Amino acid sequence: MKVNQVEREFLRQLISQLEEAGVSREQLFCELRARGVATSGAPQAAFAGSEAIILVETAVDISRDHCLMLGLGQELGVASYGSFGFALMSCASLRESVQLLLRYGQVLFQPSWTAYEHEGGLFLRANVTLGTAAQQQLVTELIFSNLSAVGRSLYENQVESVEGVEIQLSYSKPSHSACYNSAFRAPVTYDCEHSQLFLPPQVLDTPVKTANRSEHVVFQQQCEEILRGLNSVEKTTAAVRQLLIQSAGDFLDIAQVAESLHVSERTLRRRLDAESTNFRATFEEIKDLLAREYLVKTELTVAEIAHLLDYAETVNFRRAFVRWNGVTPSQYRLQQF
Repeated sequence: MKVNQVEREFLRQLISQLEEAGVSREQLFCELRARGVATSGAPQAAFAGSEAIILVETAVDISRDHCLMLGLGQELGVASYGSFGFALMSCASLRESVQLLLRYGQVLFQPSWTAYEHEGGLFLRANVTLGTAAQQQLVTELIFSNLSAVGRSLYENQVESVEGVEIQLSYSKPSHSACYNSAFRAPVTYDCEHSQLFLPPQVLDTPVKTANRSEHVVFQQQCEEILRGLNSVEKTTAAVRQLLIQSAGDFLDIAQVAESLHVSERTLRRRLDAESTNFRATFEEIKDLLAREYLVKTELTVAEIAHLLDYAETVNFRRAFVRWNGVTPSQYRLQQF
């Protein structure tokens, strides 16, 4: 998952919504340029920060649809978030989903969220700070509508319909508040100090309907690699690690990795060497990382883990694991508990 994948998917969905309202892509980009946003209108264009705020406001203005952001939030599905979305889908519960959002949302997405405990429950607060009050309201409509839609896809109606769940918004009730009724199933309160969602204690352990512990290990590690890559000076190694984790279960070989990075195998080897590593060492590091995560976070047998890591024989996996960690997989699992 690229860091700007979400922005590109947001733009694609936004243009689709505008076209349904009779506004062309060309009209949108022409108006953006008139408002000082430099853009070529290329299909892979992406917007972030203040430019994204102007994009949102411009779209609402030229469509004359005050409910546009509420509708757009409903259209952005959990899969729009790439590895992060799949990690959410594989979480065990709402509580774990929130922890995931707090860890990766701070870096990968804007605006970010902050959680505050309250009487056993949780306030999930949106940090919307950029733009004017009117622009902040549009962004708030978008992210809370999307949060609601993603929540329904993960927990069906087991959360929003529970007594005590409440959406609190920091602005006054808008003239188009009727649109909120279709976007939100939970009650909405206006003129609050903060824009936030309150989750009472009885919903925090609501199971995710698509929970899968072994898949969650892989998707969460993909998110970890994205965070690692953002601050890494070893860009080639970080890119190789991401590709290997993404291909877990059917690992790419060095030729396939080189092809994915659009370089020759020789160039890839040279770049890894310049970063004081090599493909085999990086590959084994990823296998060791995933093996330890599977052992601690799942109930998979050693044989099943060996299979997931592409070992034809369990004994070969055991030997490799002992070489990496000095103990057998079973001993390692016992040590963690």
